[in-house]
Amino acid sequence: MQEKFPILDDHFHINRRTGVGPAVVREFMRSGGTHIVLVSLPSWSHEIAPSVPEDFRPVFDELLTTAEAVREEGCVCYPVCGVHPAEIGKLCARMSLAEAESLMCGALDVAAEYVAEGKAIGLKSGRPHYPVDQEVRDASNRVLLHALTLAADLGCALQIHAESDSCADVADLATKAGMNPARVVKHFATCETPLHPSVTVREPFLAEWFAEKREFTMESDYMDDLSRPGAVNGPRSVPRRMQRMLQEGTVTAEDMWRVHSAVPEKIYGVPFVV
Repeated sequence: MQEKFPILDDHFHINRRTGVGPAVVREFMRSGGTHIVLVSLPSWSHEIAPSVPEDFRPVFDELLTTAEAVREEGCVCYPVCGVHPAEIGKLCARMSLAEAESLMCGALDVAAEYVAEGKAIGLKSGRPHYPVDQEVRDASNRVLLHALTLAADLGCALQIHAESDSCADVADLATKAGMNPARVVKHFATCETPLHPSVTVREPFLAEWFAEKREFTMESDYMDDLSRPGAVNGPRSVPRRMQRMLQEGTVTAEDMWRVHSAVPEKIYGVPFVV
């Protein structure tokens, strides 16, 4: 009998308005996928223009509803909720930078309630991965520091969106906040980083990192947007890549259990087993 392995997609979006919705995990599971970390969508994906922190609550509530629908499909689903760093640009079109910063920090406080209540396993934050004015960059770093402080207080992981480099300074911010940088998940990691790298299936160094027994996780960054077919990676991409690497002998059973079970358990503090 063929051995069963956990296969985690560490950054997965589901959008009932633009995409397939929760049923898309059937494709993921048919290819061997077992677990997803479901990340909250930006407020504008919910057609919400937030003015106060409580305006983000429907975003997080829908995340939980979607996560439950995914579980009903038979896939293990762990929600992560927070504030996308690109919110700052949208908000500054309607309010001052100081007001936008305060609103984002307040929304993270609301997200922290969901983690504290055991409804989500971690927070989400970051900073713009595109060029912005220094004032916006500084405000974004303060929002990120607030998220790191909340995660440290909660004892949970923090996923971050950020620029495509090592983000070594974020490790310093995490230490300042009292958080272990190894529990800061660098979404869409493309190089070595002192944070925890979550890498996409397309990265050319995957086989090398497996061979070196690196600690990382894998993601598709699936967008669930029917108007953008093929955007980033499809819902089957992580399990398909893992099955192919297994067949080629590029990864071993030990590798599978390390990257898709032991490592994420260490990061998130929840089980990843089959």
